[in-house]
Amino acid sequence: QVQLVESGGGLVQPGGSLRLSCAASGFTFSSNWIYWVRQPPGKGLEWVADIGPTGGSKRYKDSVKGRFTISRDNAKNTVYLQMNSLKPDDTALYYCATTPDGTNRGQGTQVTVSS
Repeated sequence: QVQLVESGGGLVQPGGSLRLSCAASGFTFSSNWIYWVRQPPGKGLEWVADIGPTGGSKRYKDSVKGRFTISRDNAKNTVYLQMNSLKPDDTALYYCATTPDGTNRGQGTQVTVSS
């Protein structure tokens, strides 16, 4: 059974940083792309970033390029999202997922960017 558990969210001031983690189990982690998606308040899910099985391929939503960094540790079955220079528009419930549309995702971790 696929399990994805996100952590690391919180309340941060604009310009601050957070590091999200996603612990995975129940599937062959090292063979799969992993996606970060988010749901801003009152809006639908949106793709944020993804990473290939070896970590060599990474892609980002234009609005987070240069601020967010996705990485993975296949020995720990964990994916990370380092978020720097956070903006109020980054406020959302963040999920990791095994599908690009987020249909197979964890329970999420809340990120709130506010002064």
